[in-house]
Parts: sequence; C-alpha cells; structure tokens
Amino acid sequence: MYTSAYRILKDHDLTNDAIQESFIKVFRILGQFQFRCALGSWIKTIVINTSLKILKKQKAFVFIDFNDNIKLVSWDEPMGGEYLEKAILMLPSGYRAIFLLIEVEGYKHREVAKMLDISEGTSKSQLFHAKKYLRNILKSFN
Repeated sequence: MYTSAYRILKDHDLTNDAIQESFIKVFRILGQFQFRCALGSWIKTIVINTSLKILKKQKAFVFIDFNDNIKLVSWDEPMGGEYLEKAILMLPSGYRAIFLLIEVEGYKHREVAKMLDISEGTSKSQLFHAKKYLRNILKSFN
C-alpha cells in the first residue's frame, strides 16, 4: 500500500501522511465494510483515493500535452525493473496517476475518470500520452 501511495505522490512525507490518513479513515468506517471484496483491496482503494486527494491539494496534478515524435524503445535487451520504476516516477503527476491507476492497479477508464473528476476521454488521452512520454524516458536509459 505504501508503494501504491508513493508511486502516486512521489514524496515520502506525503506518502506517510496518506497512509496515516487512510488508516484513520479505515478505522472510522470499518463498520461499513460489506465483504464484497477482500479487506486488503478495500483498504488499498482508500489509500489510492487518499493519495489522489493529497496530490490534488498539492496543486501538482498537471496534465500536459506531449507532441514530440517518439522513437520506439528497443526491447531486445532486458531492462531491469528499477529502470521502469524510475521512469514511472519521472512522469508528470497527472500522467503518472492515470498510468498507475490503469496499468498497474487495473482500474478502468470509467473508474479513473470518476476518481479524478475528468471525462473518460481525457483519461484515455492522458494514458496514451503517458505511454508516449514513458517510452521517451525509457529510450534515454538505453
């Protein structure tokens, strides 16, 4: 859960705040848990939503338009997970949040749009641009 929050916030202090705030909320609303999913999944959803709320408060949540021509990354050579993790953390906050929510956490565009108060089309567009941006970052590691 810490990792999910850190990937969104990219700051250890803010991540600690998000985890603390999340668990306070979990204990406050534990009686509302209806066993429709695993307890860990329910808590993780609270952690992600809390992290997104903190990110928005920081006014660091930025969507950008990246229109460079991007060369494809060569996948012939193995790339360690640390490169991918560093590249994801280098994404602008809006790209990073959408990429992580959809590609790592498995949310659907409809769910992400609702979480972030954006349209489903914006979510799809931002994911497309996040992947282009990520390819460019990964290309610089080679």
